[in-house]
Amino acid sequence: MSFSSNVKEELSRHTGQTRHCQIAELAAIIWQCGEDFVSDDMKYEIVVRTENEFVARKYFTLLEKNFNIGVAIDIHQNPYLQKSKVYHMHLADQEDVVRVLKATNHSSVLQKTCCRRAFLRGSFLASGSVSSPEKSYHFEVVCVDHGVAKKVREIFVGFGIDAKIVIRKKQYVVYIKEGAQIVDALGLMEANISLMELENVRILKDMRNSVNRRVNCETANLNKTISASVKQIEDIEYIEQTVGLQSLTPALRQAAEARLEDRDASLIELGKQMSPPVGKSGMNHRLRKLSEIANDLRGKQGGDLL
Repeated sequence: MSFSSNVKEELSRHTGQTRHCQIAELAAIIWQCGEDFVSDDMKYEIVVRTENEFVARKYFTLLEKNFNIGVAIDIHQNPYLQKSKVYHMHLADQEDVVRVLKATNHSSVLQKTCCRRAFLRGSFLASGSVSSPEKSYHFEVVCVDHGVAKKVREIFVGFGIDAKIVIRKKQYVVYIKEGAQIVDALGLMEANISLMELENVRILKDMRNSVNRRVNCETANLNKTISASVKQIEDIEYIEQTVGLQSLTPALRQAAEARLEDRDASLIELGKQMSPPVGKSGMNHRLRKLSEIANDLRGKQGGDLL
């Protein structure tokens, strides 16, 4: 299964301990997947439709535990996806419908912090998804109603999570993009196993990225050092071929001979070979002076040719 399916499976097995939290989760499922309407004989009905077996199972369980209601389930084949099933769950008994609608009224189910967490759990289970952390960080809950989307976002923000809303194909999508905040969201919903899996992937990815940055930096520095060394050797060899190293001052001649003898040494390593030893900046100054002398000689040679 995908990471998103694993999260939903874990959430489907988790049920709040108190009745008010269970009703908050039930309310989220009804708000996201349900419709309440008046039938032809003027009776209220609640119909919940979902393609997710975990949602159907949780909805059935919550109704049975809290209201002692058994709901009729019709399973149909998705006409567009032959392997996919659609679960239609009908609640038609008038007394039961009224009890459920009163209990899941939005003004009463989100009073407590624990209930808001349960509501997020039900919302994600009903219409959420999260990308595989190996690929990217993206968490979302799709809402058909702007009011529900605002409520979901408001709850996330209340817990310090920077959720945003975007419109996609006439639906309102509450989304989170930052890896650490997705970890927090999973924690709020109490998907602790999935949280640890995502956190482990994040740590490995951060370590790989850190190592890659370090390797890239060291490779760049090495290439820079090699390029500088090649240029220094070219300059020194040009001086040697034109006026000879004996024309240099003792300090510059010592630096030139050390570079020719140890072509891969760093400035610090070359500086230690000087007598007396010099630091990195002092060695760099001598090699830069040798480069200037070589450039001057090239200029004079060019002038002689003209």
